[in-house]
Amino acid sequence: MSITTHAVGRQGLTTSVEGLGTMGMTAMYGTRDDAGSVDTIHRAIELGVTLFDTADMYGPFTGEQLLGRAVASHRDRVVLATKFGGLTLDEEGKVVGGPNGRPDYVRSAVEGSLRRLNTDRIDLYYQHRVDPNVPVAETFGALGELVTEGKVGYLGISEASAETIRAAHAAAPLSAVQTEYSLFTRTVETNGVLQTARELGIGFVAYAPLGRGFLTGRLRSLDELPENDWRRTAPRFNEDNFAHNLALADRVRALAEKSGVTPGQLALAWVLAQGVTAIPGTKRRAYVEENVAAATLTVDADTLAALEEAIPAGEVAGERYYTQGMQAIQE
Repeated sequence: MSITTHAVGRQGLTTSVEGLGTMGMTAMYGTRDDAGSVDTIHRAIELGVTLFDTADMYGPFTGEQLLGRAVASHRDRVVLATKFGGLTLDEEGKVVGGPNGRPDYVRSAVEGSLRRLNTDRIDLYYQHRVDPNVPVAETFGALGELVTEGKVGYLGISEASAETIRAAHAAAPLSAVQTEYSLFTRTVETNGVLQTARELGIGFVAYAPLGRGFLTGRLRSLDELPENDWRRTAPRFNEDNFAHNLALADRVRALAEKSGVTPGQLALAWVLAQGVTAIPGTKRRAYVEENVAAATLTVDADTLAALEEAIPAGEVAGERYYTQGMQAIQE
């Protein structure tokens, strides 16, 4: 079992069709297991995964530090993707403000990420959230300079509107747009983001392609979530919405049983069938093996249509994030 590669955008970036999201290894999803996480990263590399995604605010800082240690002996085999500006962080990692796209902050952020990742270049560097107070052309003007200097290979933007994507791409060519996309979250199909990325030749990277765990078929009760798991406060997981959303996910589960695969594999195969890159997150070796196997599946058109019929766009109950998180997203 080995995963295939493809071009992400038109600037020269090539990655595995499925990457590994590493946020949950040090943040948001319960207790850390650094040894297990490193083993999972190494297993992903063995299976041909090349794209590894993190951000300075994961931890903060601990996500980059862990990933940097894990890939140190495999550096030339991997594409390191990280993000800046989702929140304003001081040198100790304390949150001191909201999204930040100021050119001076861009420069300080990239130096910190290079240091924590223990590398001389960041292969793919994203603006994590758009700063409403700084024109995106200014931010990407500074990012373009970092590409010229060789500190950054390729540029991306996360959770940006179609209009912002166009403005950023005009200032410095984008290779990737990263936004949540799954059978549970299909906003990008109707708000122009996916169409704009395709029109401009920008790769699309789907995060949370398993619906934050709903689409794996393993989550049956909120009691199964660790006490410090952020999903306990996420709108889609509150008691009023959980049962409704679980029933939707069970429709995928039924289709997966007919296909002889796991629900998560079928959900991932649907995302990959849209011609995008997926970065499911996990800190467990067994799950990365299961997820990578999804990239080798061939799903027929009838099954893909049945999946979309099973979870009609907009039927999932609850917002993706709580109020503050939604305010930072451009839709």
